Amino acid sequence: MTNGVQPSERETRNAQRVTIGVLAVQGDFAEHAAMLRRADPAVVVREVRTPKDLAGLDGLIVPGGESTTMGKLLVAYGLEEPIKSAAQAGLPVWGTCAGMILLAREIIGGAPDGRIGLMDLTVQRNAFGRQIDSFETDLAFKGLEHPIHAVFIRAPLVERVGPEAEALATLPDGRVVAARQGHLLATAFHPELTPDTSLHALFIRSCQQSAISHQESSRRSLVS
Repeated sequence: MTNGVQPSERETRNAQRVTIGVLAVQGDFAEHAAMLRRADPAVVVREVRTPKDLAGLDGLIVPGGESTTMGKLLVAYGLEEPIKSAAQAGLPVWGTCAGMILLAREIIGGAPDGRIGLMDLTVQRNAFGRQIDSFETDLAFKGLEHPIHAVFIRAPLVERVGPEAEALATLPDGRVVAARQGHLLATAFHPELTPDTSLHALFIRSCQQSAISHQESSRRSLVS
């Protein structure tokens, strides 16, 4: 015991000071890093470009960008399998726009060379047309008390939500644009391009909860 703080309390406080990586091989990684820092200045943000950058992360964001290019770079930098393994082991991962495509198991419109492919989703690439067809709208989002403003730029669309996943947000016509599967989150839009940090704060909380659960599991293993 130090300064009257029990070990479990120290561990909980440490778990709340999470380190979140942002895949930084292409796309809107700088915008996501800035949003994480705005949402919680205590968060340590790390740009991820090589497998060693994944060590010690409590969460990872796969940003929007060009999914074909990002897939090629995942393979070129040796990141595809390490990210997939980390996610399978419980690392919270959030994919936005192109990141949603890389997280999906099934892709309509051509699969990138490299991808994570763990979410039970079928995703249509460029579902809304060319960049000129980009649009913005307000969406209700499960887990948030208020609507969020969503920016869609050459965005994908979830054509199928499998039994392992759940829809979190839909367009007014019912089409799914956000989904979750356990510790994996995918959004078709770009929350990093708005002033609202709600989704980044939501992801930070999920990373904190995951870190606390991991510490508790490790402590139980030591006791047993």
